[in-house]
Amino acid sequence: MPFQLSEQTQQILSLICIPLAGVFIGMALERLLSRKRRQAWRESNSRRWARERRGGDILSGLWVAPKPVSAPPKPTDPADQLRIVMGASFTIQPLLNRSEVRVFKELDRMVISCNPGWQVMAQVSLGEILRSANADAYSCINSKRVDLLLVDETCLPRHALEYQGHAHHQGTAAARDAVKKEALRRAGISYHEIVGGHTTPSELRRLVERLVDKPTAPQ
Repeated sequence: MPFQLSEQTQQILSLICIPLAGVFIGMALERLLSRKRRQAWRESNSRRWARERRGGDILSGLWVAPKPVSAPPKPTDPADQLRIVMGASFTIQPLLNRSEVRVFKELDRMVISCNPGWQVMAQVSLGEILRSANADAYSCINSKRVDLLLVDETCLPRHALEYQGHAHHQGTAAARDAVKKEALRRAGISYHEIVGGHTTPSELRRLVERLVDKPTAPQ
C-alpha cells in the first residue's frame, strides 16, 4: 500500500513550506537589490576616479593645492614707470649709517694723506665695477654692493672694504659676503673687513698704507 500523508500532515507541511519559500524569495530579492546598488556605486565612483586620475593627485578633490603666486612683472615701458613713480612718495635715506660714516671719514682722511689722487667711494654696486661674459654669474652679483671702495687716480677699483657691525653676520649675510669676495677676487680686487669694535684706528691706518700706492713723482 503506497505511503500516503494524512490531510492533517499535509496542512502542517504547507504551513511550514510557505513561510520558508517567502524567506528564500526575500533573500534572493535582497541579494539582487544589493548587487544592483553595488554596481550603481561602482559606476558613479568610476567616473569620479577617472576625473581624479586625469587631475593628478587622488586627494585633489578634497584639498585644493594653493597655486604659487608669481611676482608681477616689472614695468619696462618708461611711460608706465613714470606713471607708477608719479603715484608714489619717496623719502631720503642716508647712504651710510652712523658707524659707517665714522669709518668712511677716517678712511677717506687716511687715504688722501697717503695719496691725494685716490678716493673712497661708498655703497658701490658690483654690477657697475665688474663685468662677466657669463650672464648667470653676472646676475648673481649685479645687485650686490660693497660698503667702501678704494679707487686710484684713474677711478679704477682697487680694493673693497666691508664694515662688519655687531648684527652683520645674521641669516645669509656670510653666504652673500662669500659671493662678493669670490667675484672681487676673480676680478683682481682685494677684499678686506673692518670689524666694528675690534679694528683699531692704528690697524686701519696700517691697512691703508699697505693698500694705497704712493704718489708718483711728477716727470
